Amino acid sequence: MMDGIDDSPDLLAEDQDNKTRSDTVDLTDTSLMVDISDALSEREKVKFTVHTKTTLQHFKNSEMSVVRQHEEFVWLHDRYVENEEYAGVIIPPAPPKPDFDASREKLQRLGEGEGTMTKEEFTKMKQELEAEYLATFKKTVAMHEVFLQRLASHPVLRNDVNFEVFLEYAGDMSVRGKNKKERLGGFFKSITKTADEVLISGQKDVDEFFESEKVFLIEYHNKIKDATGKADKMTKVHKSVADSYIQISTGLVQLATIENTELDRIYSKVAEALEKARKLQGRVASDEDLKLSDTLRYYMRDSMAAKDLLYRRMRALVDYENANKALEKARTKNKEVAAAEKTQELCCKKFEKISEVAKKEIQEFKSRRIIYFRKHLVELVELEMKHAKAQVQLLKNCITALQGREE
Repeated sequence: MMDGIDDSPDLLAEDQDNKTRSDTVDLTDTSLMVDISDALSEREKVKFTVHTKTTLQHFKNSEMSVVRQHEEFVWLHDRYVENEEYAGVIIPPAPPKPDFDASREKLQRLGEGEGTMTKEEFTKMKQELEAEYLATFKKTVAMHEVFLQRLASHPVLRNDVNFEVFLEYAGDMSVRGKNKKERLGGFFKSITKTADEVLISGQKDVDEFFESEKVFLIEYHNKIKDATGKADKMTKVHKSVADSYIQISTGLVQLATIENTELDRIYSKVAEALEKARKLQGRVASDEDLKLSDTLRYYMRDSMAAKDLLYRRMRALVDYENANKALEKARTKNKEVAAAEKTQELCCKKFEKISEVAKKEIQEFKSRRIIYFRKHLVELVELEMKHAKAQVQLLKNCITALQGREE
């Protein structure tokens, strides 16, 4: 449990009617419904209560709840990625690891500097950090939930036996992180993949659809990555402005206590307005983070998953072409022709299957992305207008108060 912050297991009870994390999936199919009904944050881990309701016959129960940790979500994601049966599918990106270190460090620094600030300023700063921590916690839960809901809504991925175990097995799955040797193996594998990408990047695809999608996704991923970084900077600036309002407001309150002229009233009124402005800036930062930064970040990761799909397909194409060359060579030498024909046939079937599934996946990715972005950007603009109007009204009220009239 984080020092100074109540990590209640009921944190998710708030704003249940305002969930936005399910916008990335189609929930019209109710045969398998998965959500995270509860979550408990501890110092080193977060325990997610995964709740499932289903009418699918291969499940033993129609409703169940299990407790899972982040490592088990990663384990499930890896099972899909490592299964060749899903080579033509866009595997939903694994949820990011819960990271509350920044909030803990800020709270620790706040505690160390408590003696240098007033009680009022300390209380306000602590409230800001608690709100920041809660927002991070909710986003962490949201990303884990949408990962499961993407799997549950997929007509193929939902039937995987590992997904069934994840949702139904009530005991400890005893999932461990990768050891040093396995991580090193993954590192070299990634180097090989990068080298392969360079090797086949100059090869024009035999299918014009996939060639155009490859060009688009490479450029799209780079641009959305850049936009995500800039959106994060904007959110950080809003949070910094809110923190500055706290300090300025506190300073003006202190001035008002020692001022024996009419300025004490003016200082107090401006300090009051800045305190309200601080809360508004906090809401602006929170909404921009949720509606813009998080939207961009999710599709940065989802577009990477789409690129991985195209890489797997291109890898299958290279294997198929190599098998054709090997078959020609075997026929020329009249040696091991049957084995070469079998290999060529398997490579052909694999490539055709991946291509067939991948085309549908890419088209679905495109339609899902358009709906998701349109919805969140409309909501972002509406919220920006709402906050802007509130800020204008706040300033008008402050002017009225400073002029000595009734607000």
